[in-house]
Amino acid sequence: MAKKIDETQVRRVAKLARLDLTDDEVARFSTQLSAILGYVEKLNELDTDSVEPLAHCLPMHNVFREDVITESLDTELALRNAPQHFESFFKVPKILDEDSGA
Repeated sequence: MAKKIDETQVRRVAKLARLDLTDDEVARFSTQLSAILGYVEKLNELDTDSVEPLAHCLPMHNVFREDVITESLDTELALRNAPQHFESFFKVPKILDEDSGA
């Protein structure tokens, strides 16, 4: 059976993503994400030993655009909508603590 995503996990991810979810949305997403894990778990039932790994199911060619030098975004314009900045840098909240091992 697939692992269930509980409401605590949904709230934690929503907080990290700065999403303001209602209680109804948290409950709905918990159910939906658990269902998605269930579908993925079903894939583990397939025998894939003789299947060659693919990067894409269709033949693909280099689809990159030509490398052309263009003017970059002005720092002041880039920082205009930033919630916080210090000099010419984005200021972001610390998400890793000393015990995280990162």
